Amino acid sequence: MTYSEKMLAALSNGQLENANKHYAWALRKDDDETLYSLAEELYGLGFLKQSARIYKKLLAKYPDEDDLRTSLADIAIDEDDTDLALNYLSEVKPESSAYVQALLVEADLYQTQELFEVSEQKLVEAYQIDPDEPVVEFALAEFYFLIRNYAKAVRFYLDLIKKGQLEISKVNLVERLGVSYAESGHFEQAVGYLEQIKPAKLTPDSQFELGFTYLQLDEPRKAIDIFNKLREQDSQYATLYPYLAEAQEKLNELDHALMTLQEGLAVDQYNEKLYLQTARIALKLDDQDLAEKYLREGLSIDPDNLTTVLELSNLLVKQERYQDNIDLLDQYLQINEFDPQFYWNLAISNDHLDQVKAAKDNYLAAYPFFEHNEDFLKPAIYFFREAGMPEQTVAALRNYLAIEPDDGEMVAMLEDFEDQGY
Repeated sequence: MTYSEKMLAALSNGQLENANKHYAWALRKDDDETLYSLAEELYGLGFLKQSARIYKKLLAKYPDEDDLRTSLADIAIDEDDTDLALNYLSEVKPESSAYVQALLVEADLYQTQELFEVSEQKLVEAYQIDPDEPVVEFALAEFYFLIRNYAKAVRFYLDLIKKGQLEISKVNLVERLGVSYAESGHFEQAVGYLEQIKPAKLTPDSQFELGFTYLQLDEPRKAIDIFNKLREQDSQYATLYPYLAEAQEKLNELDHALMTLQEGLAVDQYNEKLYLQTARIALKLDDQDLAEKYLREGLSIDPDNLTTVLELSNLLVKQERYQDNIDLLDQYLQINEFDPQFYWNLAISNDHLDQVKAAKDNYLAAYPFFEHNEDFLKPAIYFFREAGMPEQTVAALRNYLAIEPDDGEMVAMLEDFEDQGY
């Protein structure tokens, strides 16, 4: 056995002291090819310093071997020594056979620094030099997958698969392609690839994507089956719960949807969107107290979520809790955070509490946003008329009758105003 082989054997047996001794002898006695193989093995095992020492020894002997420089740059990146990595890479010139590999390593370096535009430039340059190299295409595909540019990722994953490459670096390219299709909205193509993967080989992420794809293709029962399997395997996979509940809701399994969302909140208790979704299911089940509970809990996490504020406001108006609604919305109007519906809800509340001036102000504030909404216009017409605002009444009547021309009461009211010269 060579000293390199003895070192690796000692490492596999957990004999670190013996491994170090054999390593020292390997540096002195083993031939260069054996040492290079040892460096590769050590790098794979995470012994970066020992691997780097061998590469440096070989580079001193073979200064034209740029593969050694790219390997040393890789190690420098792993050790977070950016300057050293760039020094090694800058020594690899475009005419070198290792230049494409250097570009890939450099792209990886810039990705770690989140300099994605520069990273992309390096990868594109590598692809232009060697477009048929699978490793280059794979690097581009993975880069676009990382930055969520799934449409571009599809191109490279698909090309690799057509060339017979189904797995690179333990990454399942069929799975990646299916996920990329799903994330870019091509659900029929996505399901075609994701269904090719044997259930035992589906990762949690690809299981989720398959369930999500079934949901988008309006196949909620299939989506439920997939999401339930994922939940059994990994109950902490928080993202599945809102989509499982959505699938159950599509099948009108509202009790199941509510339980699913409550399970989801136990896993992801700071997700304000989950509280909102749970409240909406509670409302569909006509459990207004439970809905209010979840809406208020959601607001305690994210007070600036205006969708949740509006949902709670609508509930308070429905329950005729007009002062509670005013108290809720006033705090948002004071800090200039509002939805036009706030004005409408405030106008209704002010009107029922005989707060005429406030009701007038809020109806007028809401009017430009809802001047073509018959549900808003009808109560506004009655208010404008009672408040002695004939011009606003007539304008609202004309807008309303453009939508509902057969409403006899409103037709007669408009005729009365027109007879008075308005």
